[in-house]
Amino acid sequence: MDNGGGPSLFPLHRCKTIHLVRHAQGIHNVDGDKNYKAYMSSEYFDANLTQLGWQQVENLRKHVHGSGLIKKIDLVVTSPLLRTMQTAVGVFGGEGYTDRMDIMPLMVANAANSGRAAISSLGCPPILAVELCREHLGVHPCDKRRSISEYECLFPAVDFSLIESDEDTLWEADVRETKEDLAARGIKFMNWLLTREEKEIAVVTHSGFLAHTLITFGHDCHPIMQKEISKHFANCELRSMVIVDKSMIGSDSSATNYPGKIPSGPDAPSVDANDIKVEKNGQNSADK
Repeated sequence: MDNGGGPSLFPLHRCKTIHLVRHAQGIHNVDGDKNYKAYMSSEYFDANLTQLGWQQVENLRKHVHGSGLIKKIDLVVTSPLLRTMQTAVGVFGGEGYTDRMDIMPLMVANAANSGRAAISSLGCPPILAVELCREHLGVHPCDKRRSISEYECLFPAVDFSLIESDEDTLWEADVRETKEDLAARGIKFMNWLLTREEKEIAVVTHSGFLAHTLITFGHDCHPIMQKEISKHFANCELRSMVIVDKSMIGSDSSATNYPGKIPSGPDAPSVDANDIKVEKNGQNSADK
């Protein structure tokens, strides 16, 4: 395709809808947006959301519910860092929470000194934590995660089963992940999404991860569309996109295709309308 000069067709069951979300404002963003060196501060270790960030979460939640999107999403995938998980449960979690022994909350009250009430796991899509969609790894303390056992206490109903190590073995204090490695990790994550059975997935992740992953897409599109795909994400911004399984990485079958020709056997021969003699009053026209 030359500059996206024409439409493309793909089988529907080879496509998935993904709703990409950057986390709401974290405490590290306040100073970091003004001075990049602020991200080196140890006080921003695994940064949590600001009060403004929680307002952004509430606004996105209203949009997700008001647009009906919450009813379509089969799965929420989140990076296992405080700011992304707080955003994920705040936007996609259930309404309120009451102490019931048989139901775990998505987030306990005042998690990480947030001052927020507990969030219910009732009536919401499952939320799965995945390391592949973490932020740019290394050097910046805000991008280092806590132990999974600590997170499990704060987010009891979030699924951490795909994370292999309790401690953070990916983040290094003196080695920053290269942009190329980050982009490759992003592509690996996209390929993993294609193996999932869910058709509509929300992904709550980070600015750097989104930027370096999405810039690798859109080269077969019109330049304006490519620019739209890779545009910088604001805090708590949501964009809906479609990914196509061109290499048949997944094995999904269609839920809507219909094979036709049922029952099996040869089709009956077509009859030319000109060969049909119209009967009137129970007699053939040739008998009149």
